[in-house]
Amino acid sequence: MSSTQPRTLTDLETSVVTKLLSSGVPGASEYLAQVPYSQVVATWGIGSPSVDLAVRPGAVRASGSPNGIFASGAVTDRNGSPIGEVILWVENGWLSAIEYAWYTDKRPRALPDPARIEIL
Repeated sequence: MSSTQPRTLTDLETSVVTKLLSSGVPGASEYLAQVPYSQVVATWGIGSPSVDLAVRPGAVRASGSPNGIFASGAVTDRNGSPIGEVILWVENGWLSAIEYAWYTDKRPRALPDPARIEIL
């Protein structure tokens, strides 16, 4: 992990989180309400699209949600072949990370287009 100056989520990060929370899983709306309060506080290495999140004061903690993976989605290329997955991590009722695990030889420089994510 590489700490970074806290920053707001990019439009792409926000879109990916919103897509992952669109599955209707109980508690998803509580996490969705945290998105405007979320900040990136670390990257998972230089050039990695995976990031750690912190939720600023003013947001409401999600109730009854477990720690760990809250939502995930399969990522496909333009031909529909699997190329990775995106995982949304939570901790103690707060959004905590966006992870992009890729299956290809080359690490992606950015999160995938939300249109390429199929909710699992």
